[in-house]
Amino acid sequence: MDELAQYRQSRREQHLTPQPLWREVLGARLRRLRKRRGLTLTELGARAGVSPQYLSEVERGRKEASSEMIAAISGALGLTLIDLTSHVADELQRSASSTHVDQLLQPDSNSWAQLALVA
Repeated sequence: MDELAQYRQSRREQHLTPQPLWREVLGARLRRLRKRRGLTLTELGARAGVSPQYLSEVERGRKEASSEMIAAISGALGLTLIDLTSHVADELQRSASSTHVDQLLQPDSNSWAQLALVA
């Protein structure tokens, strides 16, 4: 079992929902941006200087892209690296907040005081 699978298994055993990984959220965000701009993988890859196959793997959260690659892809989409990073960080924050509230609402958790602190 690879490291990611072990991590997710341990989270399930703890009755915790695994938080999405940075590369998964980044990839999903890049795919949405590419599609909004009407670009194919081939077109965006050519603009960014990466192969469409590599770009596809990044979008699917399979590859951990280097900061140079992320900067090239974001630039090809017309974004600054800080803009893209902020969007991804916001999505991760929303996900983490949502996951925490969901865990508090599980049947074995009746600590409504904790829920009030999250809200």
